[in-house]
Amino acid sequence: SAATDEILSRLACLLYSLYACDCYSCVFSEIVHEDVKMSSDGESDPASSSDDVQSPVKVRMRNKKISTEDINKRLSLPADIRLPDDYLEKFNVIGPALFEQPISRRLRRVSLSEIGFGKLETYIKLDKLGEGTYATVYKGRSKLTENLVALKEIRLEHEEGAPCTAIREVSLLKDLKHANIVTLHDIIHTQKSLTLVFEYLDKDLKQYLDDCGNVIHVHNVKLFLFQLLRGLSYCHRRKVLHRDLKPQNLLINERGELKLADFGLARAKSIPTKTYSNEVVTLWYRPPDILLGSTDYSTHIDMWGVGCIFYEMATGRPLFPGSTVEEELHFIFKLLGTPTEQTWPGITSNEEFVAFNYPQYKAERLSNHTPRLSTEGVELLSEFLQFEGKKRISADESMNHSYFSNLGKRVKLLPDTTSIFTLPEIQLEKEAMRPTAAAPDPGNSLCGKEAEPAWLPAGLV
Repeated sequence: SAATDEILSRLACLLYSLYACDCYSCVFSEIVHEDVKMSSDGESDPASSSDDVQSPVKVRMRNKKISTEDINKRLSLPADIRLPDDYLEKFNVIGPALFEQPISRRLRRVSLSEIGFGKLETYIKLDKLGEGTYATVYKGRSKLTENLVALKEIRLEHEEGAPCTAIREVSLLKDLKHANIVTLHDIIHTQKSLTLVFEYLDKDLKQYLDDCGNVIHVHNVKLFLFQLLRGLSYCHRRKVLHRDLKPQNLLINERGELKLADFGLARAKSIPTKTYSNEVVTLWYRPPDILLGSTDYSTHIDMWGVGCIFYEMATGRPLFPGSTVEEELHFIFKLLGTPTEQTWPGITSNEEFVAFNYPQYKAERLSNHTPRLSTEGVELLSEFLQFEGKKRISADESMNHSYFSNLGKRVKLLPDTTSIFTLPEIQLEKEAMRPTAAAPDPGNSLCGKEAEPAWLPAGLV
């Protein structure tokens, strides 16, 4: 309806203004030429006569020609940004006012659009990368930096639930600043769409697996897993659950940096909700407690998916490629053993579990199915694949596991925004790239029956 469209439009505009205020220290386009000081509520007020004393810094700035670097530093803009031609000239006219005054909330709200942020014409669409129910993703280029970007264009003409995932994604990503989480650069709102501008990475983990014949170098498996855990640990410390981990949502660049992407289903634990949906996480990477209807979960929901991805990187095959919930659980129990009251207290009271009436399988040795993993690697995999969420190892604990001991100690002490590849001892090994038949794609949470696990005897189900 028109009323709904108006509400969504206002929400998107508000979201953009909040994002702009948080991410960039913008300048007010019509500088008020008066000395200001910050009041207790953070706004600028006219300064008293006692504030008229000119500091040496102010005197120097009055006599200094302002450069692009000065503006970028003052406004917290990317170092590689190219300001419009007339913009530098304008700043040299109003420069003293900009550099002498504290930047208040009033000064932060306007200048992004003058530079080019928030405008579709700032970005050139190059190729279509993919399309979903509500969004289309394009490869693009920024005119401000000449860098490649990913443009996630969310259509707003759908019913009101459609853009909610985008609003959730933006509200979380603007506060997540980490080397292993994709960077949100800009937001563009029009009447028909909301476009999120992300940093561009060359491929996702699924494509990486395909390109190297589904056989990733074992050292690179370790580096990718560590980076995944590093990004997740950062999220979990901030009470953010990703809830949709799968190879397609892990992006990788040529350097080997892996970054978490697609936070459309993510949820901040600190935000009260009536209940969590159990219809989250692509079926192949969904933990058994969620498959059996649990909505009482925490950060451990992501850790089962980490285990499934770890196995897939190490073997080149999805671990539990079920096409229905019943089949997914069948695959899980066939490998890990059918749970009992001793191995999973309370399971025999679960109506769905009882209704499925699974055979009493005994657990198989994970090492028999992961010949390329070391003993420590198999041990870590087992700690991810625990039936009960509270028994799964956390992302933070995982990074200190002995499996990663040969990476050294320094990799665990890096600042959040620093890549592990800044350390000379961390190097990606060259892959033996070769074409192969691609594994089935679990893009939908309800896939068609594509394949049975490599470890499962043919025709079991």
